[in-house]
Amino acid sequence: MQEIIRFIDSHAHIYGKEFSADFDEMMQRAAAAGVETIIAIGADLESSIQAAELAQQHPNIYAAVGIHPHDANRVTEACYQRISELARNCNKVVAIGEIGLDFYRDRSPRIDQEQVFRRFIRIARELKLPVIIHDRDAHDRIMAILREEHASDVGGVLHCFSGDLQMAKECIDLGFYVSIPGTVTYPNSTALHEVVKGVRTEHLLVETDCPYLSPVPFRGKRNEPAYVRLAAEKVAELKGLTLADVARITTVNCEKLFRLPEYDQSDTIAYKIRNSLYLNITNRCSNSCIFCAKYDDFTVKGHKLQLRHEPSAREVLAAIDKSSDFDEVVFCGYGEPLIRLDLVREVAAELKKRGQRIRINTDGQANLVHGRNILPELAGLVDTVSVSLNSADPAQYQQLCRTPFKEEGFKGVCDFLRLAPAYIPTVIATAVTLPEVDIEAVKRLAAELGVSFREREYAEVG
Repeated sequence: MQEIIRFIDSHAHIYGKEFSADFDEMMQRAAAAGVETIIAIGADLESSIQAAELAQQHPNIYAAVGIHPHDANRVTEACYQRISELARNCNKVVAIGEIGLDFYRDRSPRIDQEQVFRRFIRIARELKLPVIIHDRDAHDRIMAILREEHASDVGGVLHCFSGDLQMAKECIDLGFYVSIPGTVTYPNSTALHEVVKGVRTEHLLVETDCPYLSPVPFRGKRNEPAYVRLAAEKVAELKGLTLADVARITTVNCEKLFRLPEYDQSDTIAYKIRNSLYLNITNRCSNSCIFCAKYDDFTVKGHKLQLRHEPSAREVLAAIDKSSDFDEVVFCGYGEPLIRLDLVREVAAELKKRGQRIRINTDGQANLVHGRNILPELAGLVDTVSVSLNSADPAQYQQLCRTPFKEEGFKGVCDFLRLAPAYIPTVIATAVTLPEVDIEAVKRLAAELGVSFREREYAEVG
């Protein structure tokens, strides 16, 4: 069964005259492109009302209400009151925006822009809604005001992001997402390309900002929600992911930010990343690594991996049977797979009959967990084992991985790696690129143990 690709256009202006002649056809094209949901963004009082009305009329459209900085000098107390009323009274309003600063065109005095921006952040905090930020040539002031007004209390998104990688990281530290528009397809958008490559996909949204900023090959023509797919394709290319990966991750991100109804992924057993099919068979771990992402969230690359029960071998094989187009099967979910050694052996034996390539990602503690050398039991069943070594120093290993086996834990991992090549064709030691870890020392230790080595980006899970 092919994975269904679902997009959310997180920023679209679809209520105006640009779409009045072919609105229904535009929505049909969006659906055909996999765009399941659209966030209609207000830019002034009139368009905020239009966005809210549109959201009420269409189940797959939500709205944001706010006033663009271009109109800051015309904002009155009555405007603030009306925007607040819209947000309170329309259950389809999910954010305050678009608000912010525009020091490029300066259509309103900067002092007015900043005053209005601050007031709308306070309204958002009062209503407990995220904010959608317009920022053009005002990076420093945007960041300063977000901090001064405690915008991290509600979070939000820097739409149509135009800052550099450092600014993107600062936004993320404040609890904000970074939204990638169709300009990412432009050959000269090198700064935006660096942002995409340098930020975890879990912090990105995709948008059109239609009818503006059409992507290649529609540059110069009207933009529309269907074209969000083109921005996602470029993000996938830059991140080394599949389009399905980017669609899934950014959709989950958008659902979280705007508190949209979420797609049911309870008890995910088999899940694809790139061209590998991963098996999530337990959430139990033999270690408690301080860098493990599950202490914050059980989501990996848009897949929700918290299990309500541990699946049987029959359930695992059934989940595999529902999937297609993968190059290998990987025992690696949100837990240590070799805790369930018997299930691994049973499932791997069946998959080997089908000619599948098998990989196991493990913390290397299995011999300690089971009280014996389990590697002979994997011979002929596993093609590759990837072992989290993570340090060349036993004290640091204990500090990072918090193994219950204390001083025996690090030795156990090294022994597992040393023994593994006799039973498994490809053995790889890995280390997460934490600042305190001497990666070169870990690489040398891997060589001494007779195995290859791979770095794992700390900021990129999955």
